[in-house]
Amino acid sequence: MGKPMRDIYGEALVRYGAEDPRVVVLDADVSASAKTDKFRKVCPERSINVGIAEANMTAMAGGFAAAGMIPFANTFAAFITSIGLLPARTYGSYSKLPIRLAGTYGGLSDAYDGPSHHAIDDLAIMRAQPGFEVYVPCDTAQTNWLVRHCIESDKPIYLRLSRESFPDLYSEEESFEAGRGKIVREGTDVTVIACGLLVGFALKAAELLEKEGVSVRVVDMFCVKPIDSELILKCARETGAIVTAEEHSVIGGLGSAVSEVLVQNNANVPVRFVGVPDCHGECGPYDKLQAKYGFDVAAVERAVREVI
Repeated sequence: MGKPMRDIYGEALVRYGAEDPRVVVLDADVSASAKTDKFRKVCPERSINVGIAEANMTAMAGGFAAAGMIPFANTFAAFITSIGLLPARTYGSYSKLPIRLAGTYGGLSDAYDGPSHHAIDDLAIMRAQPGFEVYVPCDTAQTNWLVRHCIESDKPIYLRLSRESFPDLYSEEESFEAGRGKIVREGTDVTVIACGLLVGFALKAAELLEKEGVSVRVVDMFCVKPIDSELILKCARETGAIVTAEEHSVIGGLGSAVSEVLVQNNANVPVRFVGVPDCHGECGPYDKLQAKYGFDVAAVERAVREVI
């Protein structure tokens, strides 16, 4: 198991941002939680705590971007995509300023703080903002690449992170590309298209199903927007069935994005969604929440059997 995703992100900010004087990091009083305190220790003059004022923080990011800086605005995913949404929409989406919104504690990873702190609609919200790129990394190498991409890109970006540790799936030398998914396991009977935590779960489910004679292809769709339509259609054509898997509501997230591609291209294949049903979560141990709300390894297995 790798490091917690928030630690990887904080270290990547130092590694790639400290030497670039344009990078500025803003926090809404949660730098210790978001691990952006690592950047503050190295670059205190470019690290700003705006307090519990998420909308102000996102608006400030717009101002920094307009002045030619590269702002990373950081707080829990539930708050940056709700309280911080209006300035993100105005300055990032409408005005096309390259702000970077980093939503930590995505999904149900803030397990014990309950539904007020869970983020199971953030991908739907940010996917609907014109011009925004939306990413959900699944391991260390991908998170490092995404921080570099955020520094190099001229687009507004939403980066969804987790409180938890994910297994490392890629080598440090792996290359990634905006708008392109990755086939991480080949298969012929069905394709599981996943993001974030569910990529590792999908690989575990594929190993278990292989013992039953079911060949499962697994795709890491870390870039939820722009989505890799070409790869989705290739998988539909070659395997004949699709399962989407995400730590998000089944409404509006990765499953919806994949289904939109299939429908718009008349790709008539059976589809099942793995994700949180139309409800709020509750407090509890993270693994028990995953099982209860239907996005653990067993849930991926069930969906594959159903879709076949």
